Amino acid sequence: MTDGELTLQETANLLGVHYMTVYRYVRLGLLPATKMGGNWCVHQSDVDQFRNSEPERVAGERGGGRRAPWSDRLESRLLAGDGRGAWGVVEAALAAGVEPEDVYLTVLSPALRSIGMRWAAGEIDVSVEHRASGIAMRLIGRLGPRFVRRGRTRGAVVLGAPAGERHALPVAILADLVRLQGWDVSDLGGDVPDTSFVHAVLTTPDVVAVGISVTSVENLVAAAGAASALRESASGVLVVIGGAAVRDEAHGLELGASAVAADGRGFTALLDGLRITTHSP
Repeated sequence: MTDGELTLQETANLLGVHYMTVYRYVRLGLLPATKMGGNWCVHQSDVDQFRNSEPERVAGERGGGRRAPWSDRLESRLLAGDGRGAWGVVEAALAAGVEPEDVYLTVLSPALRSIGMRWAAGEIDVSVEHRASGIAMRLIGRLGPRFVRRGRTRGAVVLGAPAGERHALPVAILADLVRLQGWDVSDLGGDVPDTSFVHAVLTTPDVVAVGISVTSVENLVAAAGAASALRESASGVLVVIGGAAVRDEAHGLELGASAVAADGRGFTALLDGLRITTHSP
């Protein structure tokens, strides 16, 4: 330990709580900590800040006062490579009444965007960003069953990212959000060639829409190519483009989309606007 750094036991003594309570604070992202030689250490300044903000923190978690900063807590666990702690934050948010849909839209997605911006700014190494993405994908895997909706299907939707676009996490998140609304989803993931997009759409029964997710600006040309190929080969299917690289609706339409979705809710709203006859499972 260096000057100003405390063990979990020393932190517990300062806060007047049990050692395991401090450990829980760390694993839920409530209290910043780093691991050195197999032991967690907490900086004195973070303990002071935590102690000063405790009334506000407790009020937020109990439903009063400010909303608990779940996204910040999750981001800290993702950056630390703490998969178990990251799931603990998600579980705590769900227990506090955050809907699974909002876990994706207001907790996980903002945390991932922030981490991506930190990497782009050179604040973190790409290994940290990749590790965080891996943990996030496992979180999505555990949350996925919560988005399965029983009953009649409303039709099918094909989702994917264009050739060269390796960001598959936004596609996985969108796939669950669309499933929650009663649609069958064919999730193609990232780096999908134009021909494969077309093949998936033409061979998927009852397909009504295809979503093209583009995160990196260098892949906008590929997104436009995918949209063009789909319009030529799958007329009558709604081609939607969205993602962080798409500036606004006008930009998406310039790329050749039939419609543009700013986020998952926007995409499902577009689907809701379609007049589709329901199909048997």
